[in-house]
Amino acid sequence: MAKLDLKKSIRDIPDFPKKGIIFKDITPLLKDKKAMKASIDALAKALKGKKIKYVVGIESRGFIFGTALAYKLGVGFIPVRKKGKLPYKTRRATYALEYGEDTLEMHEDALKKGDAVVVVDDVLATGGTMKAVAGLVEGFGAKIKLIAFVMELSFLNGRDQLKKYPIASVLQY
Repeated sequence: MAKLDLKKSIRDIPDFPKKGIIFKDITPLLKDKKAMKASIDALAKALKGKKIKYVVGIESRGFIFGTALAYKLGVGFIPVRKKGKLPYKTRRATYALEYGEDTLEMHEDALKKGDAVVVVDDVLATGGTMKAVAGLVEGFGAKIKLIAFVMELSFLNGRDQLKKYPIASVLQY
Protein backbone atom coordinates (compact mmCIF):
# COMPACT_ATOMS: atom_id res chain seq x y z
CA MET A 1 0.00 0.00 0.00
CA ALA A 2 1.43 3.38 -1.03
CA LYS A 3 2.03 5.95 1.70
CA LEU A 4 -0.39 8.88 1.60
CA ASP A 5 1.28 12.24 0.85
CA LEU A 6 -0.59 14.57 3.21
CA LYS A 7 1.02 17.66 1.70
CA LYS A 8 -1.11 17.05 -1.39
CA SER A 9 -4.14 17.66 0.86
CA ILE A 10 -2.99 21.15 1.84
CA ARG A 11 -4.01 23.97 -0.50
CA ASP A 12 -1.94 27.16 -0.86
CA ILE A 13 -3.98 30.38 -0.92
CA PRO A 14 -1.83 33.33 -2.02
CA ASP A 15 -2.32 36.77 -0.44
CA PHE A 16 -4.56 35.55 2.39
CA PRO A 17 -5.28 37.04 4.88
CA LYS A 18 -3.11 39.82 3.44
CA LYS A 19 -0.83 40.42 0.49
CA GLY A 20 2.44 38.50 0.59
CA ILE A 21 1.15 35.68 2.82
CA ILE A 22 0.67 32.16 1.43
CA PHE A 23 -2.02 30.60 3.61
CA LYS A 24 -1.89 26.84 4.12
CA ASP A 25 -5.54 25.73 3.85
CA ILE A 26 -6.40 22.50 5.68
CA THR A 27 -9.97 22.20 4.42
CA PRO A 28 -9.05 19.78 1.59
CA LEU A 29 -7.36 17.55 4.21
CA LEU A 30 -10.48 17.65 6.37
CA LYS A 31 -12.67 16.73 3.38
CA ASP A 32 -10.52 13.71 2.44
CA LYS A 33 -11.38 10.87 4.85
CA LYS A 34 -8.06 9.10 4.26
CA ALA A 35 -6.00 12.26 4.81
CA MET A 36 -7.97 13.20 7.91
CA LYS A 37 -7.54 9.72 9.37
CA ALA A 38 -3.84 9.69 8.52
CA SER A 39 -3.29 13.05 10.24
CA ILE A 40 -5.03 11.89 13.44
CA ASP A 41 -3.16 8.56 13.34
CA ALA A 42 0.16 10.45 13.00
CA LEU A 43 -0.68 12.67 15.99
CA ALA A 44 -1.62 9.59 18.03
CA LYS A 45 1.61 7.84 17.02
CA ALA A 46 3.60 10.81 18.35
CA LEU A 47 2.01 10.12 21.75
CA LYS A 48 2.99 6.45 21.85
CA GLY A 49 4.24 5.61 25.31
CA LYS A 50 3.02 8.89 26.81
CA LYS A 51 0.12 8.48 29.22
CA ILE A 52 -2.16 11.48 29.00
CA LYS A 53 -5.45 12.33 30.64
CA TYR A 54 -6.63 15.15 28.36
CA VAL A 55 -6.21 16.67 24.95
CA VAL A 56 -6.24 20.46 25.13
CA GLY A 57 -7.31 22.04 21.82
CA ILE A 58 -6.97 25.66 20.77
CA GLU A 59 -9.86 27.46 19.07
CA SER A 60 -10.79 26.87 16.39
CA ARG A 61 -8.95 24.39 14.21
CA GLY A 62 -7.30 22.83 17.24
CA PHE A 63 -10.83 21.73 18.17
CA ILE A 64 -11.13 19.72 14.95
CA PHE A 65 -7.93 17.76 15.42
CA GLY A 66 -8.04 17.76 19.21
CA THR A 67 -11.48 16.20 19.57
CA ALA A 68 -10.71 13.53 16.99
CA LEU A 69 -7.43 12.76 18.76
CA ALA A 70 -9.14 12.63 22.18
CA TYR A 71 -11.70 10.17 20.76
CA LYS A 72 -8.96 7.98 19.27
CA LEU A 73 -7.01 7.98 22.54
CA GLY A 74 -10.08 7.50 24.74
CA VAL A 75 -9.38 10.60 26.83
CA GLY A 76 -11.18 13.86 27.60
CA PHE A 77 -11.02 17.06 25.55
CA ILE A 78 -10.56 20.56 26.98
CA PRO A 79 -11.21 23.62 24.81
CA VAL A 80 -9.17 26.81 24.91
CA ARG A 81 -11.38 29.63 23.63
CA LYS A 82 -11.17 33.29 22.78
CA LYS A 83 -12.10 35.73 25.53
CA GLY A 84 -15.79 35.74 26.45
CA LYS A 85 -16.74 32.48 24.71
CA LEU A 86 -16.77 30.12 27.69
CA PRO A 87 -19.85 30.13 29.96
CA TYR A 88 -18.20 29.35 33.31
CA LYS A 89 -15.52 31.13 35.37
CA THR A 90 -12.22 31.24 33.50
CA ARG A 91 -8.49 31.67 33.71
CA ARG A 92 -6.92 33.64 30.90
CA ALA A 93 -3.69 34.32 29.10
CA THR A 94 -3.11 37.50 27.13
CA TYR A 95 -0.35 37.56 24.55
CA ALA A 96 1.09 39.89 21.93
CA LEU A 97 0.12 39.78 18.28
CA GLU A 98 1.81 41.57 15.40
CA TYR A 99 -0.57 44.50 15.98
CA GLY A 100 -2.12 44.45 19.45
CA GLU A 101 -2.92 41.50 21.68
CA ASP A 102 -5.33 38.63 22.11
CA THR A 103 -6.68 36.69 25.07
CA LEU A 104 -7.44 32.97 25.41
CA GLU A 105 -9.36 31.33 28.23
CA MET A 106 -9.98 27.97 29.89
CA HIS A 107 -12.57 27.10 32.50
CA GLU A 108 -11.09 27.48 35.97
CA ASP A 109 -11.86 23.83 36.74
CA ALA A 110 -10.48 22.45 33.45
CA LEU A 111 -7.32 20.92 34.86
CA LYS A 112 -5.82 19.81 38.17
CA LYS A 113 -2.26 19.69 39.41
CA GLY A 114 -0.43 16.76 37.84
CA ASP A 115 -2.87 16.19 34.95
CA ALA A 116 -0.90 14.96 31.93
CA VAL A 117 -1.94 16.64 28.69
CA VAL A 118 -1.15 17.07 25.04
CA VAL A 119 -1.88 20.51 23.56
CA VAL A 120 -3.03 20.43 19.93
CA ASP A 121 -3.39 23.04 17.22
CA ASP A 122 -3.44 22.93 13.44
CA VAL A 123 -0.32 24.97 12.72
CA LEU A 124 2.86 26.13 14.42
CA ALA A 125 3.77 29.52 13.01
CA THR A 126 5.53 32.02 15.31
CA GLY A 127 4.68 30.07 18.47
CA GLY A 128 3.10 32.96 20.38
CA THR A 129 -0.35 31.45 20.74
CA MET A 130 0.97 28.08 21.86
CA LYS A 131 3.39 29.68 24.31
CA ALA A 132 0.47 31.54 25.92
CA VAL A 133 -1.63 28.37 26.11
CA ALA A 134 1.28 26.36 27.52
CA GLY A 135 1.65 28.96 30.26
CA LEU A 136 -2.07 28.79 30.97
CA VAL A 137 -1.98 24.98 31.19
CA GLU A 138 1.06 25.03 33.46
CA GLY A 139 -0.66 27.60 35.67
CA PHE A 140 -3.03 24.81 36.70
CA GLY A 141 -0.04 22.64 37.65
CA ALA A 142 -0.74 20.31 34.73
CA LYS A 143 2.11 18.57 32.89
CA ILE A 144 2.51 19.04 29.13
CA LYS A 145 3.65 15.71 27.71
CA LEU A 146 3.60 16.92 24.10
CA ILE A 147 2.67 19.90 21.97
CA ALA A 148 1.34 18.64 18.63
CA PHE A 149 0.57 20.29 15.31
CA VAL A 150 -0.65 19.07 11.96
CA MET A 151 1.60 21.60 10.17
CA GLU A 152 4.72 23.48 11.10
CA LEU A 153 5.94 26.54 9.21
CA SER A 154 9.59 25.99 10.14
CA PHE A 155 10.80 29.19 8.46
CA LEU A 156 8.92 31.22 11.13
CA ASN A 157 10.97 29.59 13.92
CA GLY A 158 8.02 28.96 16.24
CA ARG A 159 9.92 26.20 18.03
CA ASP A 160 12.23 28.86 19.44
CA GLN A 161 9.40 30.00 21.76
CA LEU A 162 8.62 26.44 22.86
CA LYS A 163 12.08 25.00 23.53
CA LYS A 164 11.20 23.48 26.91
CA TYR A 165 8.45 21.26 25.45
CA PRO A 166 8.51 18.15 23.31
CA ILE A 167 6.96 19.03 19.94
CA ALA A 168 5.55 16.91 17.15
CA SER A 169 4.35 18.12 13.78
CA VAL A 170 2.94 15.90 11.06
CA LEU A 171 3.96 18.18 8.15
CA GLN A 172 6.82 20.66 7.90
CA TYR A 173 7.13 23.53 5.47
